Amino acid sequence: MERGLKNLNIEDGEEEGWMIGDIQKLVYEFYIVGCFLTTSVVHFSAMRNTMTNLWHSLEGVQISNLGGKRFMSKFFYEGDIDRVENGVSWTFNNHLLAIHRLKEDEDPLQIPLVTTNFLVQVHDLPP
Repeated sequence: MERGLKNLNIEDGEEEGWMIGDIQKLVYEFYIVGCFLTTSVVHFSAMRNTMTNLWHSLEGVQISNLGGKRFMSKFFYEGDIDRVENGVSWTFNNHLLAIHRLKEDEDPLQIPLVTTNFLVQVHDLPP
């Protein structure tokens, strides 16, 4: 390996670089960070398989373990992330899932994940 690297050199004259527009926006566009509100252990591989099946994403989803009971999900289609974000309250093994859609310059490890939205239906209200 050293012989191959021995003849490697970097020339001083480089061609002009080019900018990739909106690359930062694309990085955060379809990500959510989540945490289960529990003191119990959450088995990541079982959770990942279950949530992938529950979310039924059209273009797929990649779920990564961030540690500390946090995970990050990358979606590939806006309709999928909108449905997850605005859908019902999500649970795994009866543990409530708090999620947050990442925005530019947010650190997924620093976002407070202590609340979640609920859909409440009220029937037979008097006029």
